[in-house]
Amino acid sequence: MSRTILVGENLAMNVDTERWTCAACTRELGPARENFKHGLLVHERDPREIHPPLIEGPFTFSPDPTWIRILEFYCPGCGVQIETEYLPPGHPVTNTTEIDVDALKRRLGAGELVIENGRLKVVDA
Repeated sequence: MSRTILVGENLAMNVDTERWTCAACTRELGPARENFKHGLLVHERDPREIHPPLIEGPFTFSPDPTWIRILEFYCPGCGVQIETEYLPPGHPVTNTTEIDVDALKRRLGAGELVIENGRLKVVDA
């Protein structure tokens, strides 16, 4: 039985294989030592679709698409949305989730942590 922890609502990490997985369909998304977003489908949205103008004129309270873009990240297996990111145009995708896999495995092996229902739990000493 593999040990999998939930990292987000729709993102999980298999500790044994050191792979990111979709929490909804369990599709592998890439190595856990790398940015999980690289294994996802990306849809770029016009920020005005999400935040429509509130008033007419040059200052509408809607983000200017020449200053900001919205990236939505989806599982290529089931299509569930895993992440959303607001970035300036041309900015690379950020790595928002980084886990020290070696330390996690060491603490699990030492019995300091256990995985219960996909969640890490500290073992009382």
